[in-house]
Amino acid sequence: MPKTLKSFLLAAAAVAVAAPAMAQEVNLYSYRQPELLEPLTDAFTKQTGIDVNVAFLKSGLVERLNAEGDRTPADLVLTVDISRLSAIVDAGLTQPVESETLNANVPDIYHDPDGRWWGLTTRARVVYASKARVAEGALTNYEDLADPKWKGRVCTRSGTHPYNVALVAAMLHHKGEDGTRDWLQGVKANLARKPQGNDRAQIKAIWAGQCDVSLGNTYYMGKMLADPEQQAWADSVRLIFPEFEGGGTHVNISGVAMTKHAPNRENALALMEFLTSPKAQKIYAEANYEYPIAPGTKPAELVRGWGEFTADPVNLMDLAALRPAALRLIEEVDFDG
Repeated sequence: MPKTLKSFLLAAAAVAVAAPAMAQEVNLYSYRQPELLEPLTDAFTKQTGIDVNVAFLKSGLVERLNAEGDRTPADLVLTVDISRLSAIVDAGLTQPVESETLNANVPDIYHDPDGRWWGLTTRARVVYASKARVAEGALTNYEDLADPKWKGRVCTRSGTHPYNVALVAAMLHHKGEDGTRDWLQGVKANLARKPQGNDRAQIKAIWAGQCDVSLGNTYYMGKMLADPEQQAWADSVRLIFPEFEGGGTHVNISGVAMTKHAPNRENALALMEFLTSPKAQKIYAEANYEYPIAPGTKPAELVRGWGEFTADPVNLMDLAALRPAALRLIEEVDFDG
């Protein structure tokens, strides 16, 4: 071997030995705060050795991914609400994922048929009712909220908030356009005040005697009970799991999708599969007071104590498709006016 070539090879080998191995990582853009995800990301890193970098965004996820294009560092996006998931997909910012593990862990109703997003947990949109002023059994379905007997007794956040838009989309699925318009007008006529605040603000209003029932997601009960300042609000209400006539209780999801230009695709898939595993589902459910979707995985003990319900069987992709029509009806009746 020529001396110059031998010297080059020896030098290259020395550099290779001296150079540290590239860090294994996966980058996540999230609408959920990093502290809520930390128990999960820590467990994943401990199991796999892959670091998880979380960038928390309050809004503008689609705009950011569009601006970054194929230079994005993001491998995965994690968000709540089917409308937000479908918006990312519709913008062409995700890629389909095929995985036997994901198929085994996520029921068909909770993932995109083409694998462009996968559900992680569910939450039910329920009624919070005053223990002091609402009798047991006084309200059993969503349609009841439009009954004149609730006039001046209903509180809710804005009708155009994604949580309520998804509920109205479900009503459209069950009742059609005319029935949904009538329902929206009936609920609006029963409002105790103009829609405002978040879900917890409605429960505070019940505690303060400003209204008797409100719409809210189930996990807020757990969050209020964990907050000394809000425990009294939670103690003043009971959870009711209403159903649609001929259907079940409306649920929405948190979910994850792989970005179109994910730079760490294998690590991203490993994290997706971990997040849907029974181990991670248990951690997620306990940290966020939500319902795990992996078969055989139970909710946290506190959540189980709220009672059982039958989830509405409508496919969430069908609800996402109805979202524009739902928003149009909400604006047509001037629900927030």
